[in-house]
Amino acid sequence: MEKLPCETIVWDLLPAIRAVLAGEMVKRGLSQKMVANMLNMAPSAVSQYISGKRGYRISFSPEVTKAISELANDMIQGNITDPRDKICNICYLVRGGDAPCSVCAPSDIEPEKSGD
Repeated sequence: MEKLPCETIVWDLLPAIRAVLAGEMVKRGLSQKMVANMLNMAPSAVSQYISGKRGYRISFSPEVTKAISELANDMIQGNITDPRDKICNICYLVRGGDAPCSVCAPSDIEPEKSGD
């Protein structure tokens, strides 16, 4: 049986987004422990993202990479403390504007359109 779209999101896409996000934050000078606290994950998970042991299955377009970089910047500057809506918007962007997944739909997230 082929993977369901939600399986791909949970097992491949979200870890890849987290890997790039954690990498951006560490690259900008935050410690792995600080990044772990900000992203509500274990420091060992951040270490695995940084080392490529986790979240390495997907390469992103420049547009998606830019969105993740902007999210990292906003989190570092304290403009965003809860990245869930932005991560859902990035997921939506990666999926090419398909309808929000069942996880996002109930929260009434309005995906951002590129260029807004």
